[in-house]
Amino acid sequence: MEGMEKIRVMLADDNQSVLRLLTDFLSRKAEIDVVGAVSDGAAILDAVRESAPDVLVMDIIMPRKDGFMVLEELRSLDGALRPKVIVLTGLSRDDFIMRAISLGAGYYMVKPFDMHVLYSRILEIARESTAVVNVPVEAEALSGSESVEEQITNLFLTLGIPAHIKGYQYLREGVRMVLENHEVINRITKELYPGIARKFGTSASKVERAMRHAIEVAWTRGRLDTVNQMYGYKVFAKDDKPTNGEFIALVADKVGMRMSA
Repeated sequence: MEGMEKIRVMLADDNQSVLRLLTDFLSRKAEIDVVGAVSDGAAILDAVRESAPDVLVMDIIMPRKDGFMVLEELRSLDGALRPKVIVLTGLSRDDFIMRAISLGAGYYMVKPFDMHVLYSRILEIARESTAVVNVPVEAEALSGSESVEEQITNLFLTLGIPAHIKGYQYLREGVRMVLENHEVINRITKELYPGIARKFGTSASKVERAMRHAIEVAWTRGRLDTVNQMYGYKVFAKDDKPTNGEFIALVADKVGMRMSA
């Protein structure tokens, strides 16, 4: 990477074999400098202060301090010292994902994971912080190796839809419903909205409004170029904000394509 500093990456996992695998794989990447590997949650903050990583790849289940506590501690650091965080864990519960994202995690990846996908996520998240959006994503990252949940989550997070707002949950459920039965997209007011409303104990009109708000948030965050780069062509256009149904259909189509790849 001539003329460009390497991305400083710190790894934190209490599983030594995972640490070794990650260290060996990432150390062979020209863009990355692995500056530390920590297996004790209570040691992460001091290690971050000492090594100043750009990106911290961290498990949630750690001895002495779990990943949520570490994320809270990292918020006390000055912005320039605070690394971007990728959570890499075996915990796939929605409430854990939402909590991690609300505490500042940039990506939430569920084990077992694809090393190439992680590598691409590191490039994306590190370069986003320096306003570089044209991040080339390796073909392996789009191979469908991620779970459906993880693909939807990472696409929404890349777009900038906050995980803690209701529209995020409703849109995710809508995509899942369309993946299970594509015809439901043609019955959005009679079946999709009411189905989501029943699951979350709310009304169809509130589901519709919350989805529209989430899409508006995404379109004001200016990350559409990053998503288009992920797919290699224009998926979303800044001046052409989709309806709820169009957005759900688009995401379901992209995830469906990656599932069948």
